[in-house]
Amino acid sequence: MLASHNLTENTYSEILVEKRPCRDLSGNPVEGLFNAWIILNNPQQYNSYTTGAVKEVILAMREASNDRSVVAVVFTGVGDKAFCTGGNTKEYAEYYAGNPQEYKQYMRLFNDMVSSILMNDKPVVCRVNGMRIGGGQEIGMACDFSIAQDFARFGQAGPKHGSAPDGGSTDFLPLFVGIENAMFSCTVCDPWSAYEAIRGGLVTEVVPALRVNGEFIPNPLVYTDQWVNSKGQIVYGKMKTGEDLAKGKELMKSGEMDLAMLDQAVERFCTKLLYLMPNCLSKTLNSLRKHKLEHWDRNKESNRDWLALNMMTEGKAGFRAFNDGPKDKREVDFIKLRQLLAEGHEWNDELIRAVSPQCQ
Repeated sequence: MLASHNLTENTYSEILVEKRPCRDLSGNPVEGLFNAWIILNNPQQYNSYTTGAVKEVILAMREASNDRSVVAVVFTGVGDKAFCTGGNTKEYAEYYAGNPQEYKQYMRLFNDMVSSILMNDKPVVCRVNGMRIGGGQEIGMACDFSIAQDFARFGQAGPKHGSAPDGGSTDFLPLFVGIENAMFSCTVCDPWSAYEAIRGGLVTEVVPALRVNGEFIPNPLVYTDQWVNSKGQIVYGKMKTGEDLAKGKELMKSGEMDLAMLDQAVERFCTKLLYLMPNCLSKTLNSLRKHKLEHWDRNKESNRDWLALNMMTEGKAGFRAFNDGPKDKREVDFIKLRQLLAEGHEWNDELIRAVSPQCQ
């Protein structure tokens, strides 16, 4: 009888875990070999992860890593709206805001989730079924490969909502897209389209997800068929504006979202991994992962300390504003905040109330 190397036997309630048969080059199921699908299951909140979900992802990654029959791990989310938008802001606002000692313990779990991806003995493929924002971007970049549907958006949210993208983006993003683009994404927080992401080296493959009259077409809301405009500016992958955007929305209404091409692309890629020497593949991945781990291991604990303490000030204000504010206004009054701080106002509940969207 083979020994079990899992820390514990686990049942999953907040995520889905499936073993799907590997397929050979002819598309036929392979007996006894599987790809492990780890699926975030919170579509009502754009697959944001709660504390419980983080624990389950860690255990699922460890289980897949140990499973002798697993060839690759596919990390994804339910639905077509989001892979993951990061931590659950309701939980952040209602429990962790103002409780740095608790958030520090939570961040230990988050760090372990990222490390469980980076240290997996199997290749990890991020199936980007929708938005990959904030902490979702960070756990996505910890994966070895990313395959996206072309309505996916990639980006950060930290400075907009009271945090810093120190759960991996400040470590990983410069390795993917260079320091200038990383600076832009991590500070300004404007998202990239899937086509901008692949042009920048952030993903492996992008496939269409909109089917019109039975045919798949590229995302009509972004420029996908030209690289430069008449002024010589690169527009490929950028969001359309004005009349072009209006036409794109009309075309979108006439179609339906279908992730069949995404699933086919993920299966094809996993088949490529099947036809490789397993130990040579693992060694190659680990050698390349060192570039991420060099930064991650150096910074993760000091970042955890800062992120915890930040829950007393900007994190507390930002997450409560997002959670409690009206749907169309979930950010603090940045100008009022800066004015109060310029006057020397201390960080307290009075200041938080003064800048919250509920008080505007």
